[in-house]
Amino acid sequence: MFFALWPADEERTALASWHAPLREICGGKAMRTDTLHCTLAFLGEVAEHRLEVLQLVAQEATFQPFTLEWTAAHYWGHNHIIYAAPEEMPSALSELVRSLQDILRTHRFRFEERPYKAHVTLLRHAQWTDAPLPSMPAVRWQAHDFVLVQSLSDAQGARYEVLCRFGGQG
Repeated sequence: MFFALWPADEERTALASWHAPLREICGGKAMRTDTLHCTLAFLGEVAEHRLEVLQLVAQEATFQPFTLEWTAAHYWGHNHIIYAAPEEMPSALSELVRSLQDILRTHRFRFEERPYKAHVTLLRHAQWTDAPLPSMPAVRWQAHDFVLVQSLSDAQGARYEVLCRFGGQG
């Protein structure tokens, strides 16, 4: 389970256009377009009897709509991932992450605690150096809400199911 920003199809497709040029120079396996997202808090396994509580407490998170602009691709050598990153992190995103973490702690949910870095994983099993990656066309996401997602496995690999939306209309 994880909380994430879940972009609209056209926003996801725009970011997926980075796959081909990056794969050409870094190799690796492109993430499926339908799985592109920005994780806010990774929870791992959550007991079924705690799901309703998790959904209720997530409604308490501080959320204001914001725009997130993905402007650069970077490489994490320790896990061989190419990811998209924003040049600047909107204050509304920082506040949302802080608020979610506080709520999760208060209600005794376990989650991965480390300094937050907004990113979208684009390629796995990539190879690159410390050199900057080529410029990519900026992609703008409008964050109207955030979601709770369950990760499931099928024959094609990870499949994500959005269980609940928070902070937006509908």
